[in-house]
Amino acid sequence: MSYLAFHFVFLLPPILILWATQPSPLAGVGGRRGRYAIPIICLIAFSYTTPWDNYLVAREVWWYGPERVLATIGYVPVEEYAFFILQPILTGLFLYQYIARWTPVRRSTSLKAQYIGAAVWIVLSAIAAWLVFSGWDPGLYMGLILVWACPVLAGMWLYAGRLVWALRGPVAVGVAIPTLYLWVADAIAIHQGIWEISSAFTVGLRPFGLPVEEALFFLVTNILCVKGTLLFLFEEHRFIPDEPAPVPAGASPSQID
Repeated sequence: MSYLAFHFVFLLPPILILWATQPSPLAGVGGRRGRYAIPIICLIAFSYTTPWDNYLVAREVWWYGPERVLATIGYVPVEEYAFFILQPILTGLFLYQYIARWTPVRRSTSLKAQYIGAAVWIVLSAIAAWLVFSGWDPGLYMGLILVWACPVLAGMWLYAGRLVWALRGPVAVGVAIPTLYLWVADAIAIHQGIWEISSAFTVGLRPFGLPVEEALFFLVTNILCVKGTLLFLFEEHRFIPDEPAPVPAGASPSQID
């Protein structure tokens, strides 16, 4: 199977089905923003991923058989550039399918969730930096994934972690289902020899034939896509109720404006 055939088998059919069956309108979610969220996320994903992916292929963290691709630009096949756009479309359309049938619930959330979430991603960013710069070759691919994704995710939590936590249902479903699907597709692609992952730069764990680094890659990229889309669709100050002001000791509720 060629890389182009992979797109026609695993990506384009579900994208077309999800697009053709989209509820209209999008249950009022996002208003006009609903039209532009996925194209903007695609543009960001393409711009941010292109230099990173070229670096990994140049380092031979993974590679492609020349007979499996049409052409390359830089170090990366044109089909890979297409994937940078197709994955956010697939994940975004699935998310739209879910939130169009989802009843939004305005939840009051504490800033504690925002700071805890940001702290987790900051710690993972530090671990990633160690993996990249420690010189431990088996940790390179994992480190490059985390150092590329975790600072952005930390910034999302610092910017609007309360909103992300309030929308944890759509985040969980919107990430889980596309990720499971892409894990299966990726494992098949590796088995078919469309691309190969270096054993020198991976830790060697391959559950169900899928390198754990590849599983991590699709997980974090879908988290980025889903969170980015939801942050674009929803405005925190409109979606999350303001926290009530504390009642002074000894005062009755009727005395508080």
